[in-house]
Amino acid sequence: MDEHSNSHEECQGWKEKLHEIIFGAETFAGKAFDELLITSIIISVIVVMLDSVNSINSEYGVLLHQLEWFFTILFTVEYILRLMCTNRPLNYATSFFGIIDLLAITPTYLSLILPGTQFLLVIRILRVLRIFRVLKLAHYIGEANMLVQSLRASSRKITVFLFAVLLLMIIFGSLIYIIEGEANGFTSIPRSIYWAIVTMTTVGYGDISPKTNLGQALASLVMIIGYCIIAVPTGIVSAEIAHRHTVMVCNRPCPGCGACDHEPDSAHCRHCGEEI
Repeated sequence: MDEHSNSHEECQGWKEKLHEIIFGAETFAGKAFDELLITSIIISVIVVMLDSVNSINSEYGVLLHQLEWFFTILFTVEYILRLMCTNRPLNYATSFFGIIDLLAITPTYLSLILPGTQFLLVIRILRVLRIFRVLKLAHYIGEANMLVQSLRASSRKITVFLFAVLLLMIIFGSLIYIIEGEANGFTSIPRSIYWAIVTMTTVGYGDISPKTNLGQALASLVMIIGYCIIAVPTGIVSAEIAHRHTVMVCNRPCPGCGACDHEPDSAHCRHCGEEI
């Protein structure tokens, strides 16, 4: 029993130390690990980008391919270690960073079956988001969490707004189709709706445009409405942010799932319930 207990304690101690290095940034080893990881991520993304240039690929293709596999194996080992040192591996695997970590390594393995998918490895750049924790910019993560929560809380209002905009697009597209007709390039209602979207968003490709006075008057109205509409989603989200006063602080990573968007006085993880 004593040997079994000692073995269990050693295992737990090893997991806690590994967790502190991989998920924490307070210790020298933890910060060094994160800095090395971010450097590796940036270099691996540069390798993928250079590999897409034909002149460079033709001369250094073999070297770039070897580097790609080196970083993929490195990140695979890191991903496995992250799962091993968490109390709840599934919670980490389904978290934001867990999904990003998995997506960072799968394209290379998929390229063995589907050639060309290795260029999707540029998604690794998303992992540089960990730099916020390395530089201890906790308040930025808190602000990011507040923004995400505000967007979620505003989702219904924004959905209703987008539905109203869609109805306007259909109405304006139908009107311009009736006014201009096929002779002026508005060959169908869907194509006319495309024109209405381009005009209302003030993009203005110019591939089709109204020729009649009435059509140009309608286009002017659509453009003016477009400028007014741009401010609506911003106002909805801003109003929601104004009602949120609690700032989440990334002060302690959860040992269960690795999440770190907890309030300062939190005793348990808001995602998995693990004690922190």
